[in-house]
Amino acid sequence: MNHDAADMEGPSKSARKRAAEEAQRLGERLIALEEGELEALGLPERLRDAVREARHIGSRAAGARQRQYIGRLMRDVDTEALAAALAARSRGAALEAGRFRLIERWRDRLIAEGEPALAALAALEPRASEPPWQTLVARARDPAAADAARRTAGRELFRALRALLGSDAPAD
Repeated sequence: MNHDAADMEGPSKSARKRAAEEAQRLGERLIALEEGELEALGLPERLRDAVREARHIGSRAAGARQRQYIGRLMRDVDTEALAAALAARSRGAALEAGRFRLIERWRDRLIAEGEPALAALAALEPRASEPPWQTLVARARDPAAADAARRTAGRELFRALRALLGSDAPAD
């Protein structure tokens, strides 16, 4: 078989197929996004509409066709930039989840240990040594209080910790 230079230009069929499959996987990640996150990406209107429509398709075969269509529309989009934006969102969500778990651990430790844990927190964050913190911890630990009152105090303590620790939460 004789191949001339015109036949050899561009990516191979396998490379094109890999790129199409990657675009389709990226499209599936778009389908999983919430509406606000989808809007924030600034996608072309046809692609956004196709993603929204894919969310409402119940049939497996129709969903597969819609995902292929989304993959086809992704050819007109900078997929590398889109993949980077989605990865950044994933990292941000993971950091936020880690921060949330850290705040929960501090709340649980303050309720379980009381003053020693508050002293440890105050060593990391001096604002935690102020009197309102002692009151919050005491209310959350009060054995004489009703369960509902302790739960409410625990939620208040969590909110106060979230405000205190902010985005640069210290380790426990």
